[in-house]
Amino acid sequence: MKKLATIALAGSLPLVMAACEVAPKTSEQTGYRGTGGNQIYVSDELDMPDVPAPPYELPEDTGGPRASEVYENVQVLGDVSVDEFNYLMAAITEWVSPDEGCNYCHNPANMASDEIYTKIVARRMIQMNQNINQEYGDHVGQVGVTCYTCHAGNNIPENVWTLPEDGGHPSIAGDLNGQNNPVIGTGYSSLPEHAVAQYLLNGDSLDGIRVQSNDMHPTDNDTTTMDTEATYSLMVHMSQALGVNCTYCHNTQSFGDWSISGPVRSTAWYGLQMVGNSNEEYVTPLTEWFPGNRLGPAGDPYKINCTTCHQGLRQPLGGYPMAQDYPALWNYSAPNAPIAPNMRPDQVRSPE
Repeated sequence: MKKLATIALAGSLPLVMAACEVAPKTSEQTGYRGTGGNQIYVSDELDMPDVPAPPYELPEDTGGPRASEVYENVQVLGDVSVDEFNYLMAAITEWVSPDEGCNYCHNPANMASDEIYTKIVARRMIQMNQNINQEYGDHVGQVGVTCYTCHAGNNIPENVWTLPEDGGHPSIAGDLNGQNNPVIGTGYSSLPEHAVAQYLLNGDSLDGIRVQSNDMHPTDNDTTTMDTEATYSLMVHMSQALGVNCTYCHNTQSFGDWSISGPVRSTAWYGLQMVGNSNEEYVTPLTEWFPGNRLGPAGDPYKINCTTCHQGLRQPLGGYPMAQDYPALWNYSAPNAPIAPNMRPDQVRSPE
């Protein structure tokens, strides 16, 4: 019997080893010493993705005429130099529409016109980019973001979301209220699919995110089970977006205790506020300017979440400080500029 057991164990070893990833590992400390806040990665996964180089070298002297003095209808970048304006326009073309070129946003016969809706959207997205770099340093730090951080050479970022259809997904048991309908935003779990919308649709929606009690007798905690599910759904989303597990931000001794959590937990908290603000202030107001094929089933535009920027990495683009090469994206120059001063939504068209 003992011999048979030994043979069976030896026969199972290849299966056990096959389930292990045999590769060099890297340990990274994300929490304070002694708290166990470490992450183990396959070393090759830490390689940075390819990042496009600047279109050309930006002149050190950015004096001279301003863009608004040379070009017509420059609503957002009018206070930068002509050289810097053209430099950024060339980069944005490569980041967002490398195949279509400038005509994706502009009418080549009248570059100042707002008649193509993508120009109106791009103008607002530049403002959003500037706002993130200027106001959310607690999240993006000196690395910052550019249009490429989300778009990565695509007209539409690959990782976006829209509101689910009203009424959830009916089944033989009735309305599931968004449950048990695996979607990528919740890591394909059975948790509520609306959690991303609940917490990332505006910048003031995080008050109910804490679901754990502060003491052993939760007499003051009126959080419902469904509230808890929504929070865990968001946590699953964040874990998948960054390619990490729970202990990247939390200490398992007490998930809710900030004093023993790693610094990255605070970074994540500011990131949630940043995403909510960006969706509320910059994306949602563009709804009427988008054509029907750029709206979700509930009639709302594609919005951002954690995956939009991170794309499975702990830091977008592996932490490469790409935005440092584009100073105009750090200068929040025209926060109150109109979206399209001379156009109405029914007058715009899609790029040809």
